[in-house]
Amino acid sequence: MQKINVILADDHTIVRQGFRALLEAEPDMAVVGEAENGRQAVQLAKKLTPDVVVMDIAMPLLNGLEATRQVMKEVPSAKVLILSSYSDDEYVQQLTQAGAAGYLLKQTAVTDLLKAIREARKGNAFFSPAICKRLMEHYRQTLLHGVAVRKGTDMLTSREAEVLQLVAEGKANKQIASELGISIKTVEKHRQQLMSKLDIHEIAGLTRYAIAKGIVETRLAL
Repeated sequence: MQKINVILADDHTIVRQGFRALLEAEPDMAVVGEAENGRQAVQLAKKLTPDVVVMDIAMPLLNGLEATRQVMKEVPSAKVLILSSYSDDEYVQQLTQAGAAGYLLKQTAVTDLLKAIREARKGNAFFSPAICKRLMEHYRQTLLHGVAVRKGTDMLTSREAEVLQLVAEGKANKQIASELGISIKTVEKHRQQLMSKLDIHEIAGLTRYAIAKGIVETRLAL
C-alpha cells in the first residue's frame, strides 16, 4: 500500500505531537515532516513534495494563508488542508481562492482530519460542516448580488502580506530584510505600499489590523 505522505505545520508542539500520533496509527498515512512556522512549511514542502500539508493559519514568520499560496505555487501537486480556530468568512474565501483543498475548525479536526486527508489525496475538497454552511451562504449572496468586492488583504501582494505580518510581530526593517533575503530599501518600499493600500500609516494601526484579520495572534504581536 502506498502511504499518504503528510507534513504537519503548527507552531504548537503539543498539537503536532497529537496529530502525528493520530496519523501514524493509520496504516495508509505517514508523517514525513513537521514545521513550526509557515516559512519552514514551504521549505519542507519544496524538499519533501508531500501529498498533503496540514496547515495552521496563525503561525509566526509566515501565516497559513501566505504559506498556502507559496506551497501551491512551488509544489502544485500537494494538497493543503487548513486547520483554524477562526471561521471568518473573508479568510475562508481567501484560502479557498489560494487553492486550499479543505478547511477544518480545530474543534472538530480530530474526528474529521483523517477523512479530510484521504479526500484531499483523491483530489476532493473537504470542509467542516460549519464552514460548508458559510461557503454556501457566501456563494448564494454572490449569485444574488454579483461579484464580491476585493477588500483588505486581498489587495496586497504576497510579499506585502509577508512584510505586514513581520511588522505586526515587531520586527525591525533590518530583521525583515534578513528574514526575507531582500534589501532594507526594498522592505521600506513594501511597507509604504501596504500602508497606502490599507490607508493605515502607523505601526500600531498595522498591528491592530493584522490581529483583527487573524494574520497574527495577539501573543505573537506582543
